[in-house]
Amino acid sequence: MGKTVIRNATIISMDIAVGDLACGDILVDGDAIAEIAPSIGAVEGAEEIDGTGTIAIPGLVNAHMHTWQTGLKGAGSDWTMGQYIRAMHAGLATHFRPDDIRIGTLAGALNQIAGGVTTLADWCHNNPTPDHTEAGLDGLEASGIRAVFLHGSPKPDPKPGQKHFSEVPMPRSEVERLRKGRLASDDALITLGLAILGPYYSTYEVSVTDLELGREFDLVTSCHASGKAMNPDGFERLVAAGLVDGRLNVVHANDFPDDRIKCLVDAGANFTVTAEVELQMGFGDAITGRLTALGAPCSIGVDVESAVTGSMFAHTRFTLQAQRNADTLTTQRTGTAPGPFLTTRDALRWATMDGARMLRLDHRIGSLTPGKQADIVLVRRDALNTASVIDPVSIVVNYAEPANVDTVLIAGEVKKRAGRLVAGGIDGIIADLRSSGRRILTDAGLLQ
Repeated sequence: MGKTVIRNATIISMDIAVGDLACGDILVDGDAIAEIAPSIGAVEGAEEIDGTGTIAIPGLVNAHMHTWQTGLKGAGSDWTMGQYIRAMHAGLATHFRPDDIRIGTLAGALNQIAGGVTTLADWCHNNPTPDHTEAGLDGLEASGIRAVFLHGSPKPDPKPGQKHFSEVPMPRSEVERLRKGRLASDDALITLGLAILGPYYSTYEVSVTDLELGREFDLVTSCHASGKAMNPDGFERLVAAGLVDGRLNVVHANDFPDDRIKCLVDAGANFTVTAEVELQMGFGDAITGRLTALGAPCSIGVDVESAVTGSMFAHTRFTLQAQRNADTLTTQRTGTAPGPFLTTRDALRWATMDGARMLRLDHRIGSLTPGKQADIVLVRRDALNTASVIDPVSIVVNYAEPANVDTVLIAGEVKKRAGRLVAGGIDGIIADLRSSGRRILTDAGLLQ
């Protein structure tokens, strides 16, 4: 891989040491950022990318998405949480063939790249067979995205003689197979993590087994926490047992008391917010503000594209405004002095550095820093919806849309150029995605 120079872009590095540049250049050497400066001289043999009229930002990190559901856009737009669990996990998910997982994951990941996401936490919990798992990995690899494949487990209704899913730990043999085979490297573009049930959705004994498995293989281990918990004090017990550390990621946690959040943060755990889905499904206020008050990172994600848009720009500003509203209402209700007003730079950090920290990749991605991987996004600031001389961070967070993403580099390779994905065959992928969705809905008796 050769060298690339991005010239004359406004640079938002998200690195305090590097700072921001009103106009500057970025030199990419191979898969890494080599230099950031107001001006870089001629580089022999380098590809030149004109960044005039663009804002360079670190690639966005979508810290939570069930990418396999991409072919069912709109199916869950009017669902409550209870309806989602029944219709998706006990219903539609059971009709997915391996190729449905592949095409949904491929199309979903390509859509993320088109929208400026360079790293995806792919929470794959519809893999009843190794073939389903391999198909999901095939989709990620074909897209060219950077991803942590979080290996989960399906949640169908048990058949006679089968245990309920809450009693079944992660399949050790599958984790071992992936960790020693296709996903052995922690430096590859696609790496392995675990998507466990956790104490809200499994027995305490299963939670212990799953966390010990994640520790044994040194994997990011993520779990949901919303609704009625099987073990109301499960997280506290896991902390007391010394099983919680920086590997653990908790998604949602809207109903957690403050002391539980602090207990987990103090133990090293981190949290991911998916504010729009949390609002739709009645989880309660996002915990973004409570994490901020603790000085803890707050990663954010799309969650289910079967219900909401896949645009991380949309979810970043939604999360910001939802928390601002909650903070304002709290001060009005309590009569207390308002705390620090969350800023657009806070929100951009959630979608970059905090997401990288959640995935334990902040040494490689999350900021434009020499030595880190060249995951770089150029956002046009000269379109009708983004043209402004005001703070470029505000333009990115509050105004940008996927259509404004001009260029995307992942590990130094251009994945989107001049507003178009480099990947070919997009029309065919869309046709296959629609065909997959129709077949699944038909087999489930929802289409004739």
